[in-house]
Amino acid sequence: MERTVRLPLDVTRGRVAALYSTGMDDAALVARVLEGDVAAFTELVNRYYADCSRFAQRMLGNRHDAEDALQETFLSAYGALGRYREQHTFRAWFYRILINRCRSLARQRRRRQDRFVEDLPAHEVAATDSRDGDAELRDALQSALDSLEPLLREAFLLKYGEGLEYRAMSAMTGVGVSALKMRVKRACEALRPRLEVDFHA
Repeated sequence: MERTVRLPLDVTRGRVAALYSTGMDDAALVARVLEGDVAAFTELVNRYYADCSRFAQRMLGNRHDAEDALQETFLSAYGALGRYREQHTFRAWFYRILINRCRSLARQRRRRQDRFVEDLPAHEVAATDSRDGDAELRDALQSALDSLEPLLREAFLLKYGEGLEYRAMSAMTGVGVSALKMRVKRACEALRPRLEVDFHA
């Protein structure tokens, strides 16, 4: 399914695939964007959309908030590209914007106590995976993640969801390595008994 990115020009995923199928690296694409080529930015969106969508959904707990976070993050990144520096990888720079947006949305959600919060759609998970155990595992994991404090959930997802090293996590979050290690440790300690209870219920 093609996605249309809400940017100053209506550039579709298909058009970008036709223009940039040669493996241009992130820095080259950023340079093209700064020269006025919006399609180059949409290629960056396409490159990171799936990973960022997964992170945002696990961080925020539902598709609606995750999509809002992604769209706002992409627009913010587009407007801030002039401040991007190649010595920091685009992925780390972009994730830092996404993480800050997820934090902001999580704070807003906590202030709105009466807001209806959607669960991840279990019927869609089951439809794409015939193994009931996998669907149950995913539901149990999301429920356990939702029970964590936001900063613990963030650190856990960056470490185990995205498979990042602590130095990369530090670059993305602005938090020191020691503090991140402590957050991951606390998250693991909180998740372990919760997941064991869920699976054996």
